[in-house]
Amino acid sequence: MTEEEAVDVEWSGNWVAGRLGVELVGDGELRELLGLALRRNPKRAHLLVSNVLGKHVPQRPSVVHGVGYELGERVRDLLGEAEARRAVVLGYAETATGLGHAVADGLGVAPYLHSTRRPVDGVAQAGGFEEAHSHATSHLLLPEDPDLLDAGGEGAPLVLVDDEFSTGNTVLNTIRALHVRYPRDRYVIVALVDMRSEADQGRLAEFAEEIGARVDLVARARGTVRLPAGVLEKGRSLVAAHDAHDASRSSGASGASGASGAREVGGAGDAGGATAGSPAPRSAPTRVALDWPAGVPDGGRHGFTPVHRAALEAALPVMAGRIADALGDARSVLVLGFEELMYAPLRLGTALEDATTAEVRYSTTTRSPVLAVDDPGYAIRSRLVFPAHDDPADGPGDRYAYNVAGAGFDAVVAVVDSAADTPALHAPDGLLARLAEHTGRVLLAVVPSYVPSRTTGRAGLPASARLSTPASDRSSSPASATVPSPTFDRQEAAMLPEPLRGPAFSSYAADDVGWLLQDLSDTPLEAPTEEREEAIQSGGAHYAESLPVEYQPSPQYQELFKAALDSSAARIARAVGTVTETVLAERGPRPVLVSLARAGTPVGVLMRRWAEHRHGIDLPHYAVSIVRGRGIDANSLRWLAAHHDPADVVFVDGWTGKGAITRELAAALEEFEGFNPEIAVLADPGGCVRTYGTREDFLIPSACLNSTVSGLISRTVLRSDLVGPHDFHGAKFYRELVGSDVSGLFLDTVAARFDEVVEAVDAEAKELLAADRAPTWEGWAAVERISEEYGIHDVNLVKPGVGETTRVLLRRVPWKILAKRGAGADLDHVRLLAEQRGVPVEEVGELPYTCVGLIHPKYTRGATGADGTAVTAK
Repeated sequence: MTEEEAVDVEWSGNWVAGRLGVELVGDGELRELLGLALRRNPKRAHLLVSNVLGKHVPQRPSVVHGVGYELGERVRDLLGEAEARRAVVLGYAETATGLGHAVADGLGVAPYLHSTRRPVDGVAQAGGFEEAHSHATSHLLLPEDPDLLDAGGEGAPLVLVDDEFSTGNTVLNTIRALHVRYPRDRYVIVALVDMRSEADQGRLAEFAEEIGARVDLVARARGTVRLPAGVLEKGRSLVAAHDAHDASRSSGASGASGASGAREVGGAGDAGGATAGSPAPRSAPTRVALDWPAGVPDGGRHGFTPVHRAALEAALPVMAGRIADALGDARSVLVLGFEELMYAPLRLGTALEDATTAEVRYSTTTRSPVLAVDDPGYAIRSRLVFPAHDDPADGPGDRYAYNVAGAGFDAVVAVVDSAADTPALHAPDGLLARLAEHTGRVLLAVVPSYVPSRTTGRAGLPASARLSTPASDRSSSPASATVPSPTFDRQEAAMLPEPLRGPAFSSYAADDVGWLLQDLSDTPLEAPTEEREEAIQSGGAHYAESLPVEYQPSPQYQELFKAALDSSAARIARAVGTVTETVLAERGPRPVLVSLARAGTPVGVLMRRWAEHRHGIDLPHYAVSIVRGRGIDANSLRWLAAHHDPADVVFVDGWTGKGAITRELAAALEEFEGFNPEIAVLADPGGCVRTYGTREDFLIPSACLNSTVSGLISRTVLRSDLVGPHDFHGAKFYRELVGSDVSGLFLDTVAARFDEVVEAVDAEAKELLAADRAPTWEGWAAVERISEEYGIHDVNLVKPGVGETTRVLLRRVPWKILAKRGAGADLDHVRLLAEQRGVPVEEVGELPYTCVGLIHPKYTRGATGADGTAVTAK
């Protein structure tokens, strides 16, 4: 530790020492490393609070990682190079998961595993043990590779890492249990502090003799805690007295503590830390897309290899850069990890220190209930209390973040794994809301929860790959390092990449939408319409295997778009609000919006913005590909099912025509359990769905253009040489069209009208929720009638509604447009496009849609059916 990190004003153990008579004696560094607090635990009164562990006390990430890394280097020196290369490191949950990982980093070539309190279906236990003095005692060992603990070969050293070595019971019991199953010649115990009493110090040699192996101990500092008689009872009484004081003060404060209530009270009591004056303004959390490297586990719960380490090291600068960009001008930043998820946020923190000039600190949330006292001589000055948000196996309960309230952070970056990105995290009493009460900015970064393959050994990697990092590359790894792809029996979401996000992919903001697609921007895919359709008609291609040349709107058409947007913005805002309120009422409290790329994507973004603007709810939003005749992207569904409850997924599209996509989605989802096939749309003129903003067929300006109103993203692509069995469907990002992009203009113009339509939305949503909204399929009946009346005899060549007609004019070779007499400005853009392409517009009186686009079967260019293949001439 440097002088900057040392606690040199008042020792943070004085409060406990003075009241309980507890003494901390040992190395000169000991008091710099440790403070004291009182546990809420009937088994032990005091808590040693580390200043360098990054659990309870925010500390510079480089200090936290550096302390563990240095211990790992000491272990390597102790073992020697040859034995260090064979060693395996085991850390303890939850407190030492990050420390153990840092020790493995310092060792350089060691695979890492930590115990866990989170059982995982389908992963066999390699062991388990109890931690007697802990508040949550059961530990599980769940390596993906059942041979991980023998990775270095027979007798290879096992390095066990805990934050403190007190009685030694937990570690020695672990060794005794593992030695029966995985016997070896040598063990190394690593701890920040060796706090054994004189009576316990002789047990280590006796234990080593008992099992017939060498057992070494490496610690940063040594000392002991002297406890007076009756300390447990005194500690309980002291905690009870503070609880009574806080309850009395809270009840007399008439709500002065605001949203925190009695759980978080300022001053000297439990959960204090509120500073004088008004609290920090509440801020809505902002989601930051990390682009976590594919195949890299979120931590050591199931094993973490040197190859994983190399891939993570290469990706850290980019991920930290995204966080730094989102932080803006924040000068004091806390990176807050989540219980066992300590290493990923720690390394993001170390990289963030390099990426920004802000003061960065790191700590994590915890299960441990500890008394908080706002006194400089006490180690836990404040606490935030919030409900567990990862559906823990042992049931619901409170969780805690210490020394965050009142610490003056400009911003907090909350890092959780995707299993913990649940409605409880975003609830009014959840962690994010608690943080928002004490900082001006809250960012949320989600690391994908690693799901082990159930069919691969050696953690999905050959032994040569697992131990391939040279000893000389301990401090850094080549940027070209990659993680070998395991063999898939079933597609695991952990092996799929994280969603693409702007600005790297699309002109939308990162938190607007995550695209479950692969980037094909550098692949030539465009062809003239006639050439594409000739290939399709010959049977040699599917419509989704290529892209039409992007329509470049004329200045006249662009002005028409802007005029249409201005005139229809309030109408669209009203439909957005109505469909969103319906979804929240029927699929809440926190639905996951999944738009069908790309027409559904602007609607999904607007629904997300309505929910945030009106209710302060941050809804997840993704975009997926669905292809007529081939169904929805199955890999995107697997990813969604692994990261969210499928029952929460709400599919979103722009509008319905005759309902072909509605039927396609329902058929595709029959193979996937839990997903609701209903689609929520902005406009349902065809009567095909029960969740909609309106059933009027009116101009939605986002239908007037292609990529330039959809984040500059192309229509999706599905081609076997580009999209493998374990890939997402593809799409292109047309960066070169940024000068014509109106995606942001469309969103902002509509969102600006939200406030003025609130009353109308409330009335319409209430009416719809009470109404019979069963699909009528009136549009399908009308399409069948038109098909016969005009001698087409194929409903697939009749494209009803403003949106579908626009698509016909932009992407196909249309035959004729039917326009409802008196439609007015809603069809100005249709008439202009028809004029530019020489397509006749026929006005008719009896038409359930505003317009219908027709493709005649005798004009086969551009005539594609529902299965994506050409319709031959009649």
